[in-house]
Parts: sequence; C-alpha cells; structure tokens
Amino acid sequence: QVQLLESGGGSVQAGDSLKLSCEASGLTFYCTYDFSWYRQAPGKEREFVSSLYGGGRSNYADSVKGRFTNARGRDKNSLYLQMDSLKPEDTARYYCKTQVTVGICGPKGDYWGQGTQVTVSS
Repeated sequence: QVQLLESGGGSVQAGDSLKLSCEASGLTFYCTYDFSWYRQAPGKEREFVSSLYGGGRSNYADSVKGRFTNARGRDKNSLYLQMDSLKPEDTARYYCKTQVTVGICGPKGDYWGQGTQVTVSS
C-alpha cells in the first residue's frame, strides 16, 4: 500500500526558511505519480499549497507563489518543499498527498501523510 511520511517542520522566525520532505513507500517502479502539498491551521479548513506532476510541472497557491518551490528526489520516492521568506500566516500543519488513478500502479484512491508542523513567529 502507498504510504507517505512528512518531516522537516519546526518553529522559525518570520523571514526564515524550512525544507519539508515527503518520503513515499509502496510505489510501483514503472508508474508515475502526481503529488500535492496541503496545509491546515487550527480552526481553518485544509487548503491547497502546491502540486508537482509526474511530467515536472508545478502549480502553486497565490499565497505561496514566489516563496515556495517543489522538488522531487532522484530516487522518485522523495518530494521536497523549499519554503523561503516564511510569514506568520504560513503557520499550519503541512500534509503530503498522492493519488493513484491506474489500478496497476496500486489500489486506487488518495493517500495522505500524517503531516508536519510549521510554526512561524514574528
């Protein structure tokens, strides 16, 4: 089964940087997967942050565009979110997500990690 594990969160000051990691397991070797990052702050709905598609294209929410950057590891099982110029409003728990749409690539459905906390103080 596909499993995701996020890491790299922490407590920083405004203007600092963090690099989040998402380690995937249970992926089929010859399959291509699309990944996304979401975040959720206490009392708020989960919101989209960024997507990294198998072909290399990325999309970003307007709130993070120009500050956050997607990357995928050489082994195809590691994803990264480089976060620069962090703001207090970036404080949230960040989640990694992937989607399986082809049965031979694994059980169909959405898969989420447990999240990693990012706290930015002013």
